[in-house]
Amino acid sequence: MTKKSRLCLVDGSSYLYRAFHALPSLTSGDGQPTGAIFGVANMVRRMLEHYEPDYVAVVFDAPGKTFRHETYAEYKATRPPMPDELRSQLEPLHELIDAMGLPRLVIEGVEADDVIATLTRQAREAGRPVLISSGDKDLAQLVADGVVLEDTMQDKQYDPGLVEEKFGVGPELVADLLALTGDSSDNIPGVEKVGPKTAAKWLKQYGNLDGVIEHADEIGGKVGDNLRGGLEQLKLSRELVELEDSVELEGGLEALKRGEPDRERMIALLKRFGFSTWLKQYTDDAGDSAASGDELVVETVTTKRQLDALVEALQSADLIAFDTETTSLEPLDADLVGFSFAVEAGKAWYVPLAHADQDNEFSADEAIEALRGIIEDDDRPKVGQHLKYDLNVLERAGIALGGIEHDTMLESYTYHSSGTRHDMDSLATRYLGRQTTSYETVAGKGKKQVTFDQVPVATAAEYAGEDAEVTLALHQHLWPKLEKLEGPSRVYRELEIPLIPVLARMERTGVALDVDVLAAQSAEIEKRLDELVEAAHAAAGQAFNLGSPKQLQEILFEQLGLPVKRKTPKGQPSTAEDVLQELAVEGHELPNLILEHRGLAKLKNTYTDRLPERIHPRTGRVHTHYHQAVAATGRLSSTDPNLQNIPIRTPEGRRIRKAFVAPPGTVLLAADYSQIELRIMAHLSGDERLLAAFAEGEDIHQATAAEVFGLEIDAVDDNQRRAAKAINFGLMYGMSAWGLSRQLELPRNEAQEYIDRYFDRYTGVRDFMQETRERARKQGYVETLFGRRLWADEIRSRNNQRRQAAERAAINAPMQGTAADIIKRAMIDVDAWIQSGDVPAKLVMQVHDELILEVDEGALESVREGVVDRMQHAAELKVELLVEANSGPDWETAH
Repeated sequence: MTKKSRLCLVDGSSYLYRAFHALPSLTSGDGQPTGAIFGVANMVRRMLEHYEPDYVAVVFDAPGKTFRHETYAEYKATRPPMPDELRSQLEPLHELIDAMGLPRLVIEGVEADDVIATLTRQAREAGRPVLISSGDKDLAQLVADGVVLEDTMQDKQYDPGLVEEKFGVGPELVADLLALTGDSSDNIPGVEKVGPKTAAKWLKQYGNLDGVIEHADEIGGKVGDNLRGGLEQLKLSRELVELEDSVELEGGLEALKRGEPDRERMIALLKRFGFSTWLKQYTDDAGDSAASGDELVVETVTTKRQLDALVEALQSADLIAFDTETTSLEPLDADLVGFSFAVEAGKAWYVPLAHADQDNEFSADEAIEALRGIIEDDDRPKVGQHLKYDLNVLERAGIALGGIEHDTMLESYTYHSSGTRHDMDSLATRYLGRQTTSYETVAGKGKKQVTFDQVPVATAAEYAGEDAEVTLALHQHLWPKLEKLEGPSRVYRELEIPLIPVLARMERTGVALDVDVLAAQSAEIEKRLDELVEAAHAAAGQAFNLGSPKQLQEILFEQLGLPVKRKTPKGQPSTAEDVLQELAVEGHELPNLILEHRGLAKLKNTYTDRLPERIHPRTGRVHTHYHQAVAATGRLSSTDPNLQNIPIRTPEGRRIRKAFVAPPGTVLLAADYSQIELRIMAHLSGDERLLAAFAEGEDIHQATAAEVFGLEIDAVDDNQRRAAKAINFGLMYGMSAWGLSRQLELPRNEAQEYIDRYFDRYTGVRDFMQETRERARKQGYVETLFGRRLWADEIRSRNNQRRQAAERAAINAPMQGTAADIIKRAMIDVDAWIQSGDVPAKLVMQVHDELILEVDEGALESVREGVVDRMQHAAELKVELLVEANSGPDWETAH
């Protein structure tokens, strides 16, 4: 037998689901979901390239019931129906498999596993080695000499020895083990409280499942009682998990001979799906450039004559696509290496400035001065991809980028925030069907990667020129689509584009940090962590690693016998934070200690130890990166460091803000919108009671408590106000009675009564929520007050959980998105005020609904007044926008 004679069997159904849940929600240019297709196809391609088999079968489950449903009517009854987004990918995937020339099997009345079992038996009888490619544990029972199970997503291959290492028993006993443990995903009953370790121990002791049944009376304890109580169902479970290897199949093994791909069909499908890298292999082989659009010509500008001609071409252009090449992704450290430009399809220029091998007739300074007038001219419109980066790089080089007219990242984001990633490579693939050259292709990977100034000019020019020309092509594709949408195009023009220089300035400015404050807090946290470890060991009765989920599972659920609240996808008891919180509420000591330890360890590892490392050596300040095109709601996010996630619910978390300080002679001013989302809810819903409460300046949570509990407002106590606050904010996020009951530690029916009473009194809010759900379901999106579209991609899903999550998001999105728009409007106005006049202040941070400024001490009151006025007038609502502005030497004191 040769290597190629191996039979490769692919469990298409297993990989379809795994790819769907593991990979991003990719879509083709026409909106067809393609993530699962992409995942399965790539897995199959890797297998074909590695093994080069002559015999292959890709096996899928047939729709409808199987013989197991006849045996047990509840088989797979708990499994939710296939999501619509996945179902729509089945037929296209089948088309792609067929076009690849691969035999595809779908047999009614049985499952893919049974077809694979039958083919494995036939191959073994013919002396042919078998590779089964699947992530399904049930198929481990087929492993034998000459039969290997490969899980490509986990990069593991199981022979009989590794099966025993994983399951505790050999392949011949895997079905017996699965019968004992059961399978919740298939609704196969097992023996209660019997996990893989216990099942494997019994099977080794008594030989097989029949032996376990025969000796059931010898097994003591609660688990023995459970075994004896489940004897009747054990044989049924064994019958359900055992694979059927006698399925009637036509043609035998010879029917599985691998065919040749249908080239024309493959090209059509790959274009349709937007799989441009794969498509390029087909088109390149045939000299076909259809995948990459028109042939791109990049002119490398190295002579003075070429430089003069470039300047002349740019001066006559209506729109200039522009990009910088640099030595670093960090703009504060990045030196200019080159400029690229494009003004028409198929052509670009690259001006090398600092390459090791360049041979220019002009110096870098001469080139910059020749181009400065164009780059800095506010009247010469420019388009780029993520221009905030280029703006900061140019500022470091002494060049002020002017004429920022368009940004393709923001065009895509405003057009459909959740439709795709918004980096240039993803956009080119989705909207242009083009595969762009990756940075790693020209600069290398990992330790061998060089900075761009070390890349040869000839290579760099093609890469950089492509960036500029693709940016122009993306704009020409996206802007006509966006321009037709009144609301989104207004958000793009009036908010996102004007915000670019504001955020760039904030990033360059940074914020001062007191490292001594953080060092002292780190030391105190370290001491408390040691105390928590000792207390946890005492509560557990033994030492263990608090950071090990496996050890924690054993301590909590096996040794202490705490109730299992939820299981992981691998079937293990979950030790997630919400599970530990539930156990802690029930009065268990150890989960509470673990939660405190986790919280403090995260503070230390993420902030108190790490923030000092983020201080820039040149500025002595911390410079976060603000991202406009991440959160679907329009909110800004920040990274390196993440200032949005500094926890404020605990004293330790709030104390971290003490380290953000004002330099001598200045103070920090923190201006925060008060209850902005509730005020937006009042405006959007038009609820008379809510509007009246805000108009009269009432404590809104106290007013809600009075309404819900039928009290005079002065009679509301702290617990009732706390409950009302949970309702006010919870309902905006679509919180259910179950969620409210957990938060308030109430019976579920009591929580439901609170919600019912709320909606009985705030009928405008109730009607607004229902109308929003219906609008989202009808049109697939909702909008903010200013026209930003917030897409509800799964609002029509048949999967209840996904649909309900989409409904909750749709209800909250107009409030959260409008709040995001309002603070962006405020930032633009406040920054313009600071830049246009003699205002001794700097915007240094934006966190949620708050602006933080560094202000000269002598100008504090005038700046406070100016900031508050501009924030309060950032939107005209039916209720007043209230801004609380406080100051202090550090961020925490300014609250």
